[in-house]
Amino acid sequence: MIRNGHGALGGAERPGPGGRRDVRVWCDGCYDMVHYGHSNQLRQARAMGDYLIVGVHTDEEISKHKGPPVFTQEERYKMVQAIKWVDEVVPAAPYVTTLETLDKYSCDFCVHGNDITLTVDGRDTYEEVKQAGRYRECKRTQGVSTTDLVGRMLLVTKAHHRGQEMSSEYREYADSFGKCPGGRNPWTGVSQFLQTSQKIIQFASGKEPQPGDTIIYVAGAFDLFHIGHVDFLEKVHGLAERPYVIAGLHFDQEVNHYKGKNYPIMNLHERTLSVLACRYVSEVVIGAPYSVTAELLDHFKEPKRRGVFCQIDSGNDLTTDLIVQRIIKNRLEYEARNQKKEAKELAFLEAMRQQESRPERESDSDM
Repeated sequence: MIRNGHGALGGAERPGPGGRRDVRVWCDGCYDMVHYGHSNQLRQARAMGDYLIVGVHTDEEISKHKGPPVFTQEERYKMVQAIKWVDEVVPAAPYVTTLETLDKYSCDFCVHGNDITLTVDGRDTYEEVKQAGRYRECKRTQGVSTTDLVGRMLLVTKAHHRGQEMSSEYREYADSFGKCPGGRNPWTGVSQFLQTSQKIIQFASGKEPQPGDTIIYVAGAFDLFHIGHVDFLEKVHGLAERPYVIAGLHFDQEVNHYKGKNYPIMNLHERTLSVLACRYVSEVVIGAPYSVTAELLDHFKEPKRRGVFCQIDSGNDLTTDLIVQRIIKNRLEYEARNQKKEAKELAFLEAMRQQESRPERESDSDM
């Protein structure tokens, strides 16, 4: 297991507010192509307790029940570990969540979004903990899904970051990508992401730099926030004893100017939330200039000395381009994966509908 700076003891032995035992919360999942929707789920889960443990499934388990993941399990473990609301990561967590797992990690309950996760044979992976009353639900983040992000990569369109209506081509693709025949799953549709000030407040730390902090400024696109970004920011964070890392995010048009094609895949608002969720970042400049100006440095009270520049090697060669290449290479596999996933979910929904209507028919026949 991987702990995020909370000492040698887990939360079970530490008293919470008022001397009570910490409420320990369990989340689990694939966490493939980790985006701000995943981060928001973990933020909501952490708010339900005092200590959040996140189990991440292996590549083998995901391939068995769902289809091939985009990222390796080691990459996914580290991405989840970098989310600031996560206290502990459990690698190789079982795909089906059981009471045994919750008890093993002294968790009071588990939390999942208001969609459904099914095994390869169509069973609800949370059935056991639901029946035991140790299950909580949080709201799914509208406007983002792995399916939608894959669609943006495969279609060379810029509508997703120009503030335009989706083109008819993209809308048709978004409505049909990876869908089984006649499928209209309520959880796999693409919806428009709308940024709000409340969402930024929820993700932001709200902490100002303090005397003695070392203020470090970095800038970039941080598109499809991935493990290469995390490795870089972790090294930047380690440059000082008390770092205050400010990440500048370039405007969509600026990124498109120097990257071309349909970049950025995520628009500025989406990239802002992704970076704010990282534990190594204290503050974000939304729409930072491509060139670092003296005025920008003065705004953050950087020392008057100029010309301070440090180049950091993240040690990771993963780029957004390489992620897109992974997606394109395995496009048919991802489409087949989504079709199979939706078919299982629709079958589950139909079974639930029939089960709910059965008592009504039985009561009618008794009259």
